[in-house]
Amino acid sequence: MKLQEVKDILNAKVLVGNLKEFDENSFAIERVFASDLMSDVLAFAEERTMLLTGLTNLQAIRTAEMLDIEVVVFVRGKLPNQEILNLASEKGIIILATDNSMYDSCGRLYQKGVKGMS
Repeated sequence: MKLQEVKDILNAKVLVGNLKEFDENSFAIERVFASDLMSDVLAFAEERTMLLTGLTNLQAIRTAEMLDIEVVVFVRGKLPNQEILNLASEKGIIILATDNSMYDSCGRLYQKGVKGMS
């Protein structure tokens, strides 16, 4: 799935990054890992995964960086501060934000064929 489609499905805003460039040069979104616990993300997430989280601190971006996660979606209307956005931009991580809950976001993506981690 193209990242632009993810944005549309989640009614998300782009906070950092260029979706068109990502869709032309990177992988299709096929899997999602959703968690507010970065220890779980480190233990179970795989490469080429999109992260959904409500955790809007530097740890979320550092965790994404460690796992080569290129897209992070902040859920529940949470917005990170400028320091976090700057770090994401520096690391080349695309940041989206949606007002949807994590449960609703996962459900919407699952209905469109995006798989979770098992």
